[in-house]
Amino acid sequence: MISRLIEKIQKTAPIVVGLDPQLKFIPEQLLKASYKEIGENPEGVADAIFKFNKGIVDAVYDIIPAVKPQIAMYEVFGIPGLIAFDKTVKYCREKGLVVIGDIKRGDIGSTSAAYAQGHIGSVEIGGKKFRGFEEDFATVNPYLGSDGVKPFIDICNAEDRGIFVLVKTSNPSSGELQDKMVDGAPIYEMMGRMVDEWGKESMDGAYSNVGAVVGATYPEQGKVLRKIMPHTFILVPGYGAQGGKGADLVHFFNEDGLGAIVNSSRGIIAAYTQDKYSKFGAENFADASRAAVLDMKEDILGAIGR
Repeated sequence: MISRLIEKIQKTAPIVVGLDPQLKFIPEQLLKASYKEIGENPEGVADAIFKFNKGIVDAVYDIIPAVKPQIAMYEVFGIPGLIAFDKTVKYCREKGLVVIGDIKRGDIGSTSAAYAQGHIGSVEIGGKKFRGFEEDFATVNPYLGSDGVKPFIDICNAEDRGIFVLVKTSNPSSGELQDKMVDGAPIYEMMGRMVDEWGKESMDGAYSNVGAVVGATYPEQGKVLRKIMPHTFILVPGYGAQGGKGADLVHFFNEDGLGAIVNSSRGIIAAYTQDKYSKFGAENFADASRAAVLDMKEDILGAIGR
C-alpha cells in the first residue's frame, strides 16, 4: 500500500488533507439546506458534513494524493456521523484518493484485531468477505505494546494496507510522557526503534507499510527520528494552524525527496474563514480550500527542493 501512496505523491505533492469537519467549520448555507430537508438534528448535521467534505474533495482531489478523516469528528454525532464518515471514505476512494483513517486505535490483541479488520481489513460472513470502513491506512496508538500493533501489521500484509503508529505527536503536552528518559533515551526514540523493527515485517519496496506519526511542531525530534527510521514513511500533523511550516519539515524527508507526507486539516477545510482567503466567502469554501492546498504545496515543495 505504501508504494501506491508514494506513486500518487510523486504525481502531486506530499500533502494530505485532514477532513475534520467540526460544526463551526461548515458554512451556514449548507447547514440551513440540510436542516430544511432533514431536520435540525444529528441526521441533518451528518448530511451537511458529507456535502461539505464532497465539495472540498471535488475541488482538490486532482492536486493531492490522500485525505485523512478524523473519526472523532464524526462519532460526536453518533450513528448518523459514522454514516457520514463511511460515505466520505467511499467517495474519496471513488475519486482515486488514498484514505488514511485517523482512528488512533490500539488495545489488547483480540480487540486490536477487530479494530484492524473493521477499518483496514475484512470479515468473513457466509463464506464471503465484507469490508467495514474501507480505509487504506489507519493510525495506531502503540501504548499497549507489540500485541496491540501486530494485529494491524498482519492485516497490512494480508490485505495490502498500511498503518501510521504514533511516535512523537504534535500536541503541546506530548512531552509529558513521550520525552521521558528511559535507559538513556527518550520514549519517542525507543518507539521509533520499535516502529523501525515492526516495519521490517511489512516492506513494500524501499519503504514499509508501517509508518510513523511525528508532529511538525517538533522539528528537532523529527530530524532524529528520520535517522532512526530510514525506511519508515512519516505522517506529519501540525502544519499550518498548529504552527508548523515548510522550512521546519526538511529533515522529515529523506534525500530521495520522499519519506514524509504532511497533513493540514482546518488550515485547508476552513480556509474560507481566514483573512488570506476571505475573498472567496463561505459560498465558495471549496475554492478557498483549493487555494490553500496550492499555497501549502508551494511552501513544502520549495522547502524540500522539489
